[in-house]
Amino acid sequence: MEDDYAVALGVRYALEQEGWSVTVAATAEAARLAFAAADFAVTVVDIGLPDGSGLDLCREWRAKSAVPILFLTARDLEIDRVLGLELGGDDYVTKPFSTRELVARVRALYRRAYELPRAVDRGRTRLQVRDLTIDLERHRVSRGGTNLQLTPTEFDLLYILARHPGRVFTRAELLNLLWDTAFEGSLNTIDVHIHNLRKKLGTAPDGKSYIETVRGVGYRWREG
Repeated sequence: MEDDYAVALGVRYALEQEGWSVTVAATAEAARLAFAAADFAVTVVDIGLPDGSGLDLCREWRAKSAVPILFLTARDLEIDRVLGLELGGDDYVTKPFSTRELVARVRALYRRAYELPRAVDRGRTRLQVRDLTIDLERHRVSRGGTNLQLTPTEFDLLYILARHPGRVFTRAELLNLLWDTAFEGSLNTIDVHIHNLRKKLGTAPDGKSYIETVRGVGYRWREG
């Protein structure tokens, strides 16, 4: 969803060269109609649209879908980038950007959301941690039979931490593990995703947070 026609055509061409089927919407309303009419694997949304905000689209879609969302945003609008992540966006690319970088980010989001390299980890398809069940095949997390609506990024972040209880991960480590490549952005990105994940997980049966902050270093999954 991009209102700059030249940019939209460039993005479309680059993705189609990689084998993607692409739908372009120049306005927020057109994006809503397209989203309602088809099941998209990944969405690329410009925050600034002529008839609304990509942030509003993210808020609406997150209420009913866990589809990966990649934001396009101006380089100097950090508040929009942070807000986009807080609303459930998975990643962002700042303008101006290279189409190669954007395609790589889309590919990474798709791989994390739909492919299952970790499902064959030691033959396991599920991970049980306290009262949480992490289903790797279905890419779902449940507690007491209730599914938690996590974004692909939140799911992967949960898996990385829960699989290594007690181990401290720096923000840079988590970002590089999530994106499988060097992440060209603010380390605060991981703080926003951790905040969202904590909010959705709530507290463990003992009333404490599942995820601990190690001040000045990073985060770890609480042992015990």
